[in-house]
This record gives sequence, C-alpha cells and structure tokens, in this order.
Amino acid sequence: MCLQKPTILGGSPGPRFGSDMRQNGIRNALITAVVFCSTLTGTAQETWLLQWSDEFNGAANTGVDTNNWLYDTGTGYGCAGCPSKWGTNEVESMTSSTSNVFQDGMGHLSIKPIHNSSDSASGWTSGRIETVRTDFQAVPGGALAVEASIQQPNVSGSAALGYWPALWMMGAPFRGNYLNWPGIGEIDIMEDVNGLSSEFGTLHCGTGPGGPCNEFTGISSGQRTCSGCQTGFHVYRIELDRGVSPEQIRWYLDGSNFFTINSNQVDATTWANATNHGFFIILDVAIGGDFPGAFGGGPTSSTISDIPMLVDYVRVYTKGPKKKRGQLTSQ
Repeated sequence: MCLQKPTILGGSPGPRFGSDMRQNGIRNALITAVVFCSTLTGTAQETWLLQWSDEFNGAANTGVDTNNWLYDTGTGYGCAGCPSKWGTNEVESMTSSTSNVFQDGMGHLSIKPIHNSSDSASGWTSGRIETVRTDFQAVPGGALAVEASIQQPNVSGSAALGYWPALWMMGAPFRGNYLNWPGIGEIDIMEDVNGLSSEFGTLHCGTGPGGPCNEFTGISSGQRTCSGCQTGFHVYRIELDRGVSPEQIRWYLDGSNFFTINSNQVDATTWANATNHGFFIILDVAIGGDFPGAFGGGPTSSTISDIPMLVDYVRVYTKGPKKKRGQLTSQ
C-alpha cells in the first residue's frame, strides 16, 4: 500500500497568478508528494522532489538574488587561455546592470539585449547569469530534472537576426577551470536563434573538433518547431536519468519528449565524464556568433534592440534510486 503526504518545499510566500503555463492559479506553494510506500512485490518508483527553485518574485527593476545567481560580465571568463567572445564569436558584452538583467515585478526575470551604436555589430550589451550552486546531480540509480518556463524574445524576421536566447547547463568541473570543455559536459536545454520560434536540444561532450560527440556541433536534436514560443511561456525540461539502462538524457517541450540521447551512443568514459558530476545552470541572451551565423547571420542594421527573454521560473528536481521489493521508502 502507498500513502502520499503533500509537503510544502520552500518558495516565496503568497500566490501569483497569470502565467500561460500555470493551472489552477497557485504560484508559490510548491507542493510535491512525498511517498511512503511499503511493497511486498515489485519495485517502488521514487517521486520527483523539488530541490531548488527561483520564482523571480522580486520587486520591479531589481537584480537577481545573488544567493542564487552569479553574473557573468564582459566577453569571457578572463582566465589565461580563455577564449574571447565567450568562445562562440558573440558580439555583445555581458553586464550586471538592471538595464540588461532585472526582475519585472510581475514574477518574471527579464534578460534584455540593448544596442547603443551606429555599427550593427558593436555596441551591444546583454545579460548572462549562472547558478551559484554547481551540485545539481543525478545520483547513481536516480535522476535529475531541470525545467524552466520561458518566453523567447518576441521578435522575428530580419529584426531578429543575431538573437540567441538559451537555457543550458555546464558540468561543475568547468567552473574555475574554464579550459576543460567539452569533456565535462554541456547540456543545452533550450536554444533558438534569429527569431525562428524553434527549439534545439544538444549535448556537448568528448573532445573537439570531431570526437565521439561530433564537436563542435554536439549530439543535437536539430531544429524543432516551437510554435508560439516567442509569444507566450512554454516549459523546457531535461531529465538526466541514471535509473534506466542505458542511461538517458531526455528533452521535453511542454511535457512532450522530443529528443533522447542514450549513454551507449558514446563510449562509457565519455558519458561518465560528461554526466557523472554536478551541474550549474546558465540563462543568457547572446547577440551574434557562430550559431546565428549558421542560420542567416546577424546582427545587421535591421536587427532591433530591447527585446527581452522572459523567465517565469527555474526549478530543479531529483528522484532517488528505485527501491527493491520489501523496502520501506520515506523521503
């Protein structure tokens, strides 16, 4: 027999309403079911438990909570040997200014690229933030899920050339080293370029160029249609599952699994180096670079400024190993 006991796990006080992806109105009572299950036969599947979140409920025109986030600034990490332009030939300079990165007072984070130059390829600023925590990890036999509700920048056509919004994760060993990519693993949960209303999911791993993960392209879903993703909020999610064989990374858009990578698509060492550790999460809107360049280029004189990516929430869940028959589960 199984009993489910609802438990409130953190979150800011008070409800917030109105997101496209919210149902039944409740916004900050983050409720997850804690399962107490004793079985005589079969295997008990553990429940997803919320481990961390940011609901972006700060006052209007305030920066992010620096207990949760670090600001990346400039055009690279600045270490000896670190590439400029964030290694991807982006043209913007990232800032911590509330002109570029701010909470809007309506429960959203806004990351806004701004152009201040007569030269279309220079004078851009934008925002890029990373979670302070680097320990978001799937334990052996368990799973990790990272999801966010995001509205991509609402711009398209020639006006969008160069826009590159993204939600992604980097392996914890990258922080402080910055030269061990792609072996430490990068999981791109959501990317779009040039206002195509698309979704790309990608794993970067192994060595480059080439290598077991086809770098510097990575193992990718390719371009997937993301209808309405620039005009409304949609939920982007990955699950790194170490409780199945072979292990998997699964990509979801609004709950639909659209891409999966199995661990046996690469050698065991490459997979372990890319996944068997903690991760940190990154949100940014880049301008220009190699990826937009592959889909028409930009920015150009037609590219317009000040169109933000809006983030409703970011949440991290974990699930423990499945329990063998006869075991009592409680979390």
